[in-house]
Amino acid sequence: MSQIGLNDYWNPDELEETILSFEAIQEEINYKQAQDALQSLVNHLDLTLSEQTGLESELTHLTGMLEKLEQSVVQIAAFGMVGRGKSSVLNALLGQAIFETGPLHGVTQNVDTASWQLNPDETFEGVQRLALSGWGNSRIELIDTPGIDEIDGQTREALAHDMARQVDLILFIIAGDMTKVEYEALSQLREAGKPMILVFNKIDQYPEADRLAIYEKIRDDRVKELLSPDEIVMVAASPLVTEVIRDEGGNLKRQRKREKPQVEALKLKILEILHREGKSLVALNTMLYASEVNEHIVNRKLIIREEAANQLIQKAVMTKAVAIALNPVTVVDLLTGAVVDVAMILSLSRLYGMPMTQQTAIALLQKIGVSMGGISGSEFLASFGLSSLKGLLGLATPITGGVSLLPYFSVAITQGGVAGVSCYAIGQVTKLYLANGASWGPQGPKTVVKSILLSLDKTSILNRIKWELGDKLKQSKSK
Repeated sequence: MSQIGLNDYWNPDELEETILSFEAIQEEINYKQAQDALQSLVNHLDLTLSEQTGLESELTHLTGMLEKLEQSVVQIAAFGMVGRGKSSVLNALLGQAIFETGPLHGVTQNVDTASWQLNPDETFEGVQRLALSGWGNSRIELIDTPGIDEIDGQTREALAHDMARQVDLILFIIAGDMTKVEYEALSQLREAGKPMILVFNKIDQYPEADRLAIYEKIRDDRVKELLSPDEIVMVAASPLVTEVIRDEGGNLKRQRKREKPQVEALKLKILEILHREGKSLVALNTMLYASEVNEHIVNRKLIIREEAANQLIQKAVMTKAVAIALNPVTVVDLLTGAVVDVAMILSLSRLYGMPMTQQTAIALLQKIGVSMGGISGSEFLASFGLSSLKGLLGLATPITGGVSLLPYFSVAITQGGVAGVSCYAIGQVTKLYLANGASWGPQGPKTVVKSILLSLDKTSILNRIKWELGDKLKQSKSK
């Protein structure tokens, strides 16, 4: 009987192919999830037209991130000091002079972009092929940035760091031993958490022994805490060689000429990163940046809504104060105040994108009233007593020949002020409740209400209400 071995069932090549296919499927799943999540984020920003004002840049960034995912765009940006050859490195990768270069200080003044048609079938030192799984019709963008040490560098450095948060891979270009400025910039860019390649350019300008000494110094000392040796490559993007030629007169002379760029190591490193991390890299980086942008939008939205909410609350406060101050009937006073409170809650709920029914608003008002405890009871007793006194003074006006009008308005202003303070407190509690997504949080309503009441300067609020109310009552009296 023949013996059947494991190799009769197991083909290593087939197993590797199966594993790679599973990895590609997982990449596609991750990519689709990121795309769906970002689309949902864009569709549910819940911004009014007024809230969109001032957020145009952030909204443009979000839609740009979505387009980046839809078109499978991977972005690679070059950073570095002036004169290190950022543009030359990118041109060498492209195989043509797209980015402007020259001897002047800081040729690159703006962020420039070009598409790179990377050939994954290109052979590099015995490596036959690196398949970019799942890339299909994807596009690779190379981005050139201004030098980090240029004049007005603070603005350009901020621009460069903003780009670092958006891109998928960072190329940091140096041309010799690192300076302190370069190290600090590299450290800051490293905080972006993106894959990074430190590119030692212009190696053609150093004898071999010197270039290796500089490389080892950088690898073992300068960036030991920031980068691994595998993240450092040496290139000559625009190498110059000197040759001796004989002119027409037979004389020997030296002549310098450009040679073919030596960037194969960098191309291979980029291919390795794209092969290893694939579309998951783009999906992750896009979502990280989109999350930052969304957080800024949400914070801005909350600030705008809080400003609008405070204006709405102040309007409700004065409406309630005036209505109660001018109303001579006690029971109607209390009903009018409750109606204004409910209307304010309904308006705030619409402002925060969580509209309520009238019954829900009444239930919330009751819960707030119970949690407010003392202030609600004080308001009721003060309102009841002041309303009764105001009614007596109003009845006495014909008898006293109008003398009782002065104390009548004084009592009315005090009564309206007390009601206004209560309305202000209710508005602030409702605002916080809605800003937290219609939730009291783990502390519960009583604790939240108590903390807000303690933070209110009731005397200041009352004085402001009484001043505005007195002005309104004088106007109504003159009419």
